[in-house]
Amino acid sequence: MHLRHSDHDHGPDTTKVRFILENPEELIDEDHFTGDDPGATEHVFGAAKGEHLLEVAVENGINIEHACGGVCACSTCHVYVEQGMDQLSEAEEEEDDRVEEAPGLQINSRLSCQCFIEKDSTEIVVRVPAWNRNAVKEVPH
Repeated sequence: MHLRHSDHDHGPDTTKVRFILENPEELIDEDHFTGDDPGATEHVFGAAKGEHLLEVAVENGINIEHACGGVCACSTCHVYVEQGMDQLSEAEEEEDDRVEEAPGLQINSRLSCQCFIEKDSTEIVVRVPAWNRNAVKEVPH
């Protein structure tokens, strides 16, 4: 299932999102990567209010696993928000129930498909654990 860009207008990029990849060689889609060095472990991208973290990642060539297509029906897009949690939407009960199924649960665990940017911020920092990888890379037919 491919994640689609949300169809509402996001406006200008007002926030920086830093993705720290513990396993960059498994997560970078070099055909769609918009950063400078695909082998690096950290990448910073601009993001706008209304976007969710999974959307920011995938649109910039970071393939965070999202088996359900980003609809909060699984826990494969589990990440750790290390900075800027107060700039994101609060977790709702459905997300809390799903994230409890994820490996490596921590207090800063979130599902990236449910973390909507709600406020301008200088930077949000997201760690993508090594065990999160797109094991089955879908190729459009």
